[in-house]
Amino acid sequence: MKRRTVLKTLATASMFPFMAACWRIPEVGEAANPITPLKKTEKEWRELLSQRAYQILFEEETERPESSNLVYEDREGNYLCAACYLPLFESAHKYESWTGWPSFTQPIAGHLATKLDFKMIWPRVEYHCARCGGHQGHVFRDGPPPRGERWCNNGIALKFVPKDEPLPTLRT
Repeated sequence: MKRRTVLKTLATASMFPFMAACWRIPEVGEAANPITPLKKTEKEWRELLSQRAYQILFEEETERPESSNLVYEDREGNYLCAACYLPLFESAHKYESWTGWPSFTQPIAGHLATKLDFKMIWPRVEYHCARCGGHQGHVFRDGPPPRGERWCNNGIALKFVPKDEPLPTLRT
């Protein structure tokens, strides 16, 4: 290994505790009814989802900006996890962030779990469906008042259900 690579690795690793301490993970809240985790095998998820949806939800990939029609969805309704159908966001909290991904000011309490993500070196807060663990996106501190949060979601990781339609039964 080259000396430069070793020094860069050590410098980056030594910054992780500092960076994590500077970044507060948002409180997502407690659900009225605790979420029971759904356990499915990789094979079961692959049979239920398209290849691209599986990559985004369970391999934590990201779709291209502006690639989802949900960016422009402005009807009243609910946004569900595309894997297990757990409601994650209400349309009242959706806004145009001009990022190219569907963005929300807050999730439904207790329906998302967060963790620190160091894939881009600097820490980001990644969030997943609390029921199936499907990767949804990242939350940033540049959203509108009063919370100042932007829950930036992959459109393919969501299923939109208009207000006048019944929600689908949760997958088992």
